[in-house]
Amino acid sequence: MPMKDFNRFMSQLQETNQTLDFFCDFDKISQNVEDIKLSLCMLNSLIGATDMRQAVETIWRRDKSAFNVMDILIAVRSEGKKKVLNSLGQCVVLDSLFSSVEGVMEFLKDTGLTEVFQQQKIRNLVDYVFGIETGLDTNARKNRSGHVMEATIARTFDNKGIIYRQEVYSSEWPSISQVLGDDEKRFDFVIQTLQKTYLIEVNFYSGGGSKLNEVARSYSDIAPKINSVPGFEFVWITDGIGWKSAKNKLQEAYNIIPSIYNLTNLEDFMNLVKA
Repeated sequence: MPMKDFNRFMSQLQETNQTLDFFCDFDKISQNVEDIKLSLCMLNSLIGATDMRQAVETIWRRDKSAFNVMDILIAVRSEGKKKVLNSLGQCVVLDSLFSSVEGVMEFLKDTGLTEVFQQQKIRNLVDYVFGIETGLDTNARKNRSGHVMEATIARTFDNKGIIYRQEVYSSEWPSISQVLGDDEKRFDFVIQTLQKTYLIEVNFYSGGGSKLNEVARSYSDIAPKINSVPGFEFVWITDGIGWKSAKNKLQEAYNIIPSIYNLTNLEDFMNLVKA
């Protein structure tokens, strides 16, 4: 195994692991819109209505459940949990406004949607909600970044012909559970060779934050415990220039954990596994 060099490790950290498909999951967005498309098409009749109450009552008589999707029109997924102050200053569940014509009228008026609809600032609610869903999907990018890294590692292993398993729990090995204690750990990857079983965590941080320090501390704690069990080794594959903001804590972990790799020197680990 090549000699470890922390400064070299830091110099190899990549700025991003984001490809163009990282930014929006259009399959999920399209499905979210499709699930409520019929209701949105019914609500389209509110656009351009001069008498909003009459338009609302017409839909209400036909299918009052169409109004249950209106929270998405203000970019909110309430699902019965979001609470707001109504016109009387009372704290109510947002969805409860959709249980009566009066509540719907209050929602439309106080959110500003009545004016938006009557002035036809929106032409089609299906297209409008597609845009909202696209915006809301950006909130999932933080989690998606981790999935991108996992997909990258999996693809790299595949190309090298390395057999692995993903999302494996520590409870599979009583000896590992014993040293880790009550906390069950899920490992991103597990590679089993004739010599060792490698328990692997992967992540990528393009930005800083307290999360990085927590991760470094956590892995510095569990790595020696796992490595104390004969036939097991903890491996941490991490990358991203976000580590420059937590360099000291990463260096501490680097000195504690024998097997730390980034995307640049991952080849060293794969050669070790294949040997």
